[in-house]
Amino acid sequence: PVTAMINPATRGELGPEWVEERKKALGLDRPMIYRYGLWLKELLSGNLGYSLVGGQPVAEQIGARIGPTLLLMVSAITLGTVIGIPLGVYSALRPNSWTDYLLTIFGFLAISTPVFFLGLASMYVFAVNLKWLPTSGMRTLGIPASTTDLIKHMIMPVSVLALVHIPLVMRYTRASMIESFRQDYVTTARAKGLRERAVVIWHAFRNALIPLITIIGLSLPELLSGAVITETIFQWPGMGLLAMRAVNARDYPLVLGVILVTACMVLISNLIADLCYAVADPRIRYR
Repeated sequence: PVTAMINPATRGELGPEWVEERKKALGLDRPMIYRYGLWLKELLSGNLGYSLVGGQPVAEQIGARIGPTLLLMVSAITLGTVIGIPLGVYSALRPNSWTDYLLTIFGFLAISTPVFFLGLASMYVFAVNLKWLPTSGMRTLGIPASTTDLIKHMIMPVSVLALVHIPLVMRYTRASMIESFRQDYVTTARAKGLRERAVVIWHAFRNALIPLITIIGLSLPELLSGAVITETIFQWPGMGLLAMRAVNARDYPLVLGVILVTACMVLISNLIADLCYAVADPRIRYR
């Protein structure tokens, strides 16, 4: 492990004495089961180790970057859901129409387009040519921090991530709504003379929420993987950019810490999705 941490360009300059010294400093001369127990003990106390590059605590570096990443993720999921659900409902109400075909084409194009292409294209159009938005970062240097400036920096990265999320939500909403429209309770509601809006919202859409909650909860890992590319392109100071720099620098404790925190975020999102099932469907109860 110590040899893998060394830059190949300078590997010949370091002798075996330096390697042995680093092994002792990192505790790699102990048995594996002992090292694992020590790591688990430190993990439970909140100690994720120290960066091999800067020597700073990994927990502090991740703690400083997790806020911008959560801001980006929550904004992208919210925007993608708010836009994707109405488009999916509209498409389900008019199946096989020209608007349905246009939305289907848009969905396939958005899903198949790489995130880095969307990021570079939006930067070229809106930042370089039109000069409407800043190219990178989270705040403009040299001016006081403000909410308006933060929103301007968020527009492009959030829009790129949301554009990947919108077609996913839209297609699942369309499929779930069409399936709900075929159920007997929807036919009965229409036969009773309920308004179409009430039938769509309170009968069809509410029963279509379960698969939507599932797909929205499971979309977080996909957005996190896209955030690594998006944060790198726009130099957004989040966990994605931190992970990319750690990988390039062979900073393995920092990479491991980012992966661990990301896995915890995915587990928490799945737990929130499970709790939302009971809200969407009263028949589901957790005991």
